[in-house]
Amino acid sequence: MEDNGNKDLSFEEALLQLENIVRELESGRIKLDDAVTAYEKAVSLKQFCEKRLKDAQLKIEKIEITPNGEMSTSELEKID
Repeated sequence: MEDNGNKDLSFEEALLQLENIVRELESGRIKLDDAVTAYEKAVSLKQFCEKRLKDAQLKIEKIEITPNGEMSTSELEKID
């Protein structure tokens, strides 16, 4: 499922929308057709949030080359 227009959202906005959809679905007061549409939007938002988190994780990992020439990643050391 594609991002369906999520690309202009910040991570926080997408997460808030996702939380609102989950609450609405959990309430049980939504018509079936609307629930299916909401579920599809929730899946799209979840994928968007996961991708944003993964992208952020990649930015904060350090790439290292091992003695045998293989690449690996490790967490960057915290700077206090």
